Amino acid sequence: MTDDHTRPTSRFALSFDAVAAQYATARPGYPPVLFDTVEDLTGRRLRGARVVDVGAGTGIATALLAGRGARVIAVEPGSGMGAQLKARLPEVPLVRGLGDALPLSDACADLITYAQAWHWTDPRRSLPEALRVLRPGGSLALWWNVPDPDVPWAAEQEQRLQARLPGYHAHGITGEAPQIIGRLVPGLGPVHRRLHWTRRVPVDVHLAHLGSRSYFATLGPEQSAPVLADERRHLLRHFPDGMVEEAYAVDLTVVSRPGGRA
Repeated sequence: MTDDHTRPTSRFALSFDAVAAQYATARPGYPPVLFDTVEDLTGRRLRGARVVDVGAGTGIATALLAGRGARVIAVEPGSGMGAQLKARLPEVPLVRGLGDALPLSDACADLITYAQAWHWTDPRRSLPEALRVLRPGGSLALWWNVPDPDVPWAAEQEQRLQARLPGYHAHGITGEAPQIIGRLVPGLGPVHRRLHWTRRVPVDVHLAHLGSRSYFATLGPEQSAPVLADERRHLLRHFPDGMVEEAYAVDLTVVSRPGGRA
């Protein structure tokens, strides 16, 4: 991982506030098997667990964690994203903060989660912070929805966007998380799983999802429009009924703080 990945610019990291409503309505959620796998790898049920969801955004993962019975605190730096979360989940405590300096006390969490967010931190800071906030035996779970590279149309779309938009996905570190953790704190033994799932959405929702990504958010509507228009033409060749079968791989990494359960 390069320094560009460990210190992403605030221009990209906070770009989502400009598209917060679009993000809330168009972004995919996560399949039940993800949370089953988190429970299996951590050896802890989510029901009743004290969970800190960092980089919570509009609350997509927060809501699913709470739905599994977890007692969730959301941590989010962006005001626009946080407003969406609070409107959706008024009962969930929300604190403004960054993963590099969590505004939480020592050993207060059973589980810390980063859904689609750990790449916006400096792991040299956020990993020690997570270990500080976790109780002995608690776990850190990092995951990302990524376009499934084994599905031809999804892989072709990513190739087109990378060719057309220099720097596209420059901050992506989804597959590198276990290696990064292993280098920073040897002996933690991070475990990686890749899970596959799909959702079927109208082409306009798929394009809104693309438009909510940080690269498009920083481009702005005028520069994004022709790229998204081209993608619409490609998509309708694959999905002439206008319904896109989005295919995702969820890259999940779980690591536990040494020590018995509190």
